[in-house]
Amino acid sequence: MKRARTSKPSTFGKEQIAAAIEAEPEKVKDSECPYDPNDADAVAKYWAKGKVRLPGQRGPQKFPTKVAVTVRYSAEVVEYFKSTGEGWQTRMNEALQQYVKRHRVA
Repeated sequence: MKRARTSKPSTFGKEQIAAAIEAEPEKVKDSECPYDPNDADAVAKYWAKGKVRLPGQRGPQKFPTKVAVTVRYSAEVVEYFKSTGEGWQTRMNEALQQYVKRHRVA
């Protein structure tokens, strides 16, 4: 079965297309945007600030990075914090931080 055409040919003539291309300004000018994509120096400055990350790599952290450790707690402690619902590990971390603040040697 032959497929029907989904696009129509252009109604513009070659002269009209050439005139439109010639009338187009070479540079983009936007008074509200200080960045000029046609300015090689501005583009270089913009990309110099960026850092390339591979997929799966983490970016800069909002909060200090935590340290991964393996710890064994009593079943009673783990059950208590798990029973408080989602986010129990964060609450456990906060409880330990409070303990450290109260018992820190000055």
